[in-house]
Amino acid sequence: MHLKHLGLETLDVVNLRVGGLERPTPGSIAEPFTVLAELRRQGLIRHLGVSNVSAEQLTEARSIAPVVCVQNNYNVATRYDRELVDRCAREGIAYTPFFPLGGFTPLQSAVLDAVAARLGASPRQVALAWLLLHSATILLIPGTSPAREYRRYQHQAAGRRGRRTRQDRRSLMWAVTA
Repeated sequence: MHLKHLGLETLDVVNLRVGGLERPTPGSIAEPFTVLAELRRQGLIRHLGVSNVSAEQLTEARSIAPVVCVQNNYNVATRYDRELVDRCAREGIAYTPFFPLGGFTPLQSAVLDAVAARLGASPRQVALAWLLLHSATILLIPGTSPAREYRRYQHQAAGRRGRRTRQDRRSLMWAVTA
């Protein structure tokens, strides 16, 4: 690692990225995660995370070193990770979904559009709010969109939490489908 070139003494968080593009690939992550754990022990990395992992791989990583975040593909159309989201919440691990708005194929749904119209929001804002309602440990991270646009979506989506009706929450949690 060339931290000096970055003007840093330590990296705050490093995620071990494994698996395929959309889903985790089965298998052990012990060897590469052990290397990161050693760099953490040396003080070069402050916290470790994992990306595109299964529940079993998270368990394996946690047996080697503390894990502060999981970053997997999760959004209103891709929900196979629901149990892992719940587990991360129970264990106090941040869950940062990648492709929260659908990635290369933006989320499109008549139900998403209808909920957005009823709330006076955009479908993107509803998709982000859907994620934020799942767990207090879900963290949305900016992607390639301008940071100002991302902050606006996050603020508006989160700000609507207090103004939503029970029906709005039910629609966001259960009716939004791809």
